[in-house]
Amino acid sequence: MIATPLIDRRAFLRSAGLAFVAGLAPRAAFALERTDAVYASGLKRADGSFAIGLVSEQGSLIDEIALPGRVHGLCHSAANGLSVAFARRPGTFAVIFDAKKSVEPRIIAAANGRHFFGHGAFSPDGRHFYASENDFDANAGVIGIYDCISGFERVGEVPAHGIGTHDITVTADGILVIANGGIETHPDFGRTKLNLDHMEPSLVLADARTGALIEKHTLPPELKQLSTRHLDVAADGRIWFACQYEGPRTDRPPLVGYFAKGVPVSYVQLPDETTDRLGNYVGAIAVNRAQGLVGIASPKNGLWAVLDGKDGRLLSETTLPDAAGIAPSPKSFAVSSYRGDFLDRNTEIAWDQHIIRL
Repeated sequence: MIATPLIDRRAFLRSAGLAFVAGLAPRAAFALERTDAVYASGLKRADGSFAIGLVSEQGSLIDEIALPGRVHGLCHSAANGLSVAFARRPGTFAVIFDAKKSVEPRIIAAANGRHFFGHGAFSPDGRHFYASENDFDANAGVIGIYDCISGFERVGEVPAHGIGTHDITVTADGILVIANGGIETHPDFGRTKLNLDHMEPSLVLADARTGALIEKHTLPPELKQLSTRHLDVAADGRIWFACQYEGPRTDRPPLVGYFAKGVPVSYVQLPDETTDRLGNYVGAIAVNRAQGLVGIASPKNGLWAVLDGKDGRLLSETTLPDAAGIAPSPKSFAVSSYRGDFLDRNTEIAWDQHIIRL
């Protein structure tokens, strides 16, 4: 049984456990004409309230949309102009918004027996969006399918072909790309990782319409504690992925890799010193398609780095305490931090882990 997607205050309190549902509309018109690039990210204000921030290419806050709780990942559709922000796992709400205010922000709830894993993606035509979700009773990742035309109704789901499903994207030809982090969780235990001794990380290609498995790349036994977390797709179709290591801190596993349909996984061999500075943890990855660059960021030890999109060669690394989100900018990357940095500006805002460019 699927819960009704648009929920009233009582249902929201029951599903999200938060005392906020009103006031989702932006407080002012977005000054989009003042900037060529607009970014969106979750944020937390000094008073503890949450919002989606719309940020200019200079790093200034254009406007914000109030939220009922903390969000994690966001996705955007150039086809329909909409964006979705997903609650941080194991959250049960998502917010659909439009930076140009052609529609008011709307909140939807996860289906019964499901929670969001924090990420999603739109179909190429903008008709649907897909959300990574947890069927927590079956310990199985699923991809929820939502119809953007019929009021964001949840119209079905397909298997993710793994557990601990996290980031997803959809290619131009309708293939779901899924990072199954391999970590078992259950909302009864919050964010506790329940299977660190027998993780099952994998990277999956599946048909977005039917969910049929196309390819599944399971990480080798020696990398079973390397959780595949985040994804982005290059202009040539290569899929870049970033990982978080759950094994001994003295290990130096590969944290970044790439593959493509019909092409096996390759791992980037970063310098040991860089892996150490990343703290065996890459929290976000982004591809700058125009410049042929790959950017990664880690809040563990506070570092972001730029790689060559052809071979993964390290081009630069920059220290930034609590480095969080990363997204392509006209020349390189926009980077945020939990301490309030966004590009070259610093505020009292705590930015969340991901940025998207609208």
